[in-house]
Amino acid sequence: MSLFKQLFIAICVLMLVNFTGSFLVSVESSREQQVNQLRAHAQDAATALGLSLSPHVNDTAMIELMVSSIFDSGYFESIRVTDPATGELLVERSGVPVSGEAPQWFAQLVDLEAAQGDAIVSDGWRQAAQVQVISHPLFAVSKLWQSTLGNLLWLTLSGVLCIALGVLLLKRQLRPLDYMVEQSNAIARREFLSLPELPKTPEFRRVVNAMNQMVGKLKALFAEEAARSEVLRAEAYQDSLTGLANRRYFDLQLHARLNVEEQACSGYLLLLRVNDLSGLNQRLGGQRTDQLLASIADQLQQLSQGRFVLARNRGGEFALLAPGLERSEALQLAEQLEQSLHSLQQTGASDCLPVAYIGLTSFAPGAAEDELYRALDAALALAASQAQPSWAFNELAEQSLAVDEGQSWYNLLDQALEQGRIKLFFQPVVAADEPARVLHYKVLARVIDEQGEVIPAGRFLPWVERFGWAARLDRVMLNLVLTQLHSHSAAVALSLSGTSIRDPQALAALYAQLQQHRQLGPRLTLELDEDQLPDQAALENLTLRLRSLGFGLGLQHFGGRFSMIGNLAKLGLGYLKVDGSYIRDIDQENDKRLFIEAMQRAANSIDLPLIAERVESEGEWQVLRAMGINGVQGRLFGEPGPWR
Repeated sequence: MSLFKQLFIAICVLMLVNFTGSFLVSVESSREQQVNQLRAHAQDAATALGLSLSPHVNDTAMIELMVSSIFDSGYFESIRVTDPATGELLVERSGVPVSGEAPQWFAQLVDLEAAQGDAIVSDGWRQAAQVQVISHPLFAVSKLWQSTLGNLLWLTLSGVLCIALGVLLLKRQLRPLDYMVEQSNAIARREFLSLPELPKTPEFRRVVNAMNQMVGKLKALFAEEAARSEVLRAEAYQDSLTGLANRRYFDLQLHARLNVEEQACSGYLLLLRVNDLSGLNQRLGGQRTDQLLASIADQLQQLSQGRFVLARNRGGEFALLAPGLERSEALQLAEQLEQSLHSLQQTGASDCLPVAYIGLTSFAPGAAEDELYRALDAALALAASQAQPSWAFNELAEQSLAVDEGQSWYNLLDQALEQGRIKLFFQPVVAADEPARVLHYKVLARVIDEQGEVIPAGRFLPWVERFGWAARLDRVMLNLVLTQLHSHSAAVALSLSGTSIRDPQALAALYAQLQQHRQLGPRLTLELDEDQLPDQAALENLTLRLRSLGFGLGLQHFGGRFSMIGNLAKLGLGYLKVDGSYIRDIDQENDKRLFIEAMQRAANSIDLPLIAERVESEGEWQVLRAMGINGVQGRLFGEPGPWR
């Protein structure tokens, strides 16, 4: 029972005892007053009658008349006139009133007895007669009943008013407790709330102040851990001068596009090498050369607009990874970059023309990384040997046919989405310390082409994005998953595109679809990619709406924007999935281990489960398990496949 209920019941009991006692005392006091009034009434009537009869002591008719007159004027049980010498009854009137206002049970309860009054009728010095008057209590009981009803009504009204005021006062006084409960629940949801206004009650003030201090320390510890993790990530994967990714991170992303089935796709690689970097350092100085490199990085970011992976490999060498790009688009990108670099020479940032050379090559799943870099080096050599332009394209012979054309993909994907040629594959996500225990199954999409070949998501998803069909694919996948869940009892996780979240119509259709299957909420978690997250307000609205429908939300491919984890703390996410590029060879690279350990500590401080993606080796798993990672996903624990 809650404290509010206990105090409320205690107040009601105390008020009931108090009012009952007051009521009983009031009734008893009124009863004594009515008894006294009965006695006085009887005695007054007897005295008055005795005085009235003195002149007519010998007139029996007059005595009878006067007795009858007195008897009929009030509530009397009997009036008797007797001879005091002989005891002879001279006159008598008796009877019981016909009715009264008080109920019979009340009359029996108060038990008022008849009161008697006596008087002597004198004839000179002689006692001529004796008068005896007995008052009937019916009149007194009626007045006592009216008085009791009035007291009861007053006590009831005042009691209700006091209880109402007591409830309001209790709610006001116990409001800090409600807020402390909200604080505790917020901590469970990875939020940090502080009560800005301390209560006036000293006891509550101390407790609330202690809670605020605890929340502040937790928030500070979390922020410190998040900052430490971000520093480690930047040291391991970021170029300090330009803010771009470093060669290490770029190679991880390239490896994933070439060898990881879910991310493997075709596209183009671009390598930019600054012209005469050593000469620039001698002529312009190190500071101006660094400014030139930073300017080139800015130009690359402006052209990329977040679509491509950018990195500074080393010195004056920059790399660009563009999955899903067509040949014409790649050539256009090289031309635009050449023009942007030319503007740097015009502004005096460089005294070389061209400012840099650019090499291009295509890639496709299964290609060797070393061969791609050799092709890029050959393209750079070709660009340096020619007068114009300052870029060159060199494509491996075996790759020339591997770069898919847009029209064929358009026809294939349009038919697949229209005809339902989408197949669901499932990969288990297991507990790191107990691989036999499946946390959920990750839902993966496969497209079936005309020949019946199964095409992994990495190859067709860039084209889906290019054609603007991401929301369309989400609807098809969600329908298939909801249908699957009706026939199986396992929990699953399904990815959503940022397009579906940003499009109000697509989002409304998503909510309507989920509303019809609320009973499946505990078994379906929706996932968003880190790089497709909406703004903070939209993300909070999304999590609240999904939570109200009974569905959870998780983030996948997380790690590149770890600084935002402070904003994620208040969302009540189901989990974070760490991108596999940060997991690869973690058992051999200590800085990766330090980064993931810091991430684990930060996530654990807000009770946010951490799951590692693409765990491929026994060594990686052992390191992650020792760290306390909640879950793991990868081919080591199960290949993606149809539901069995």
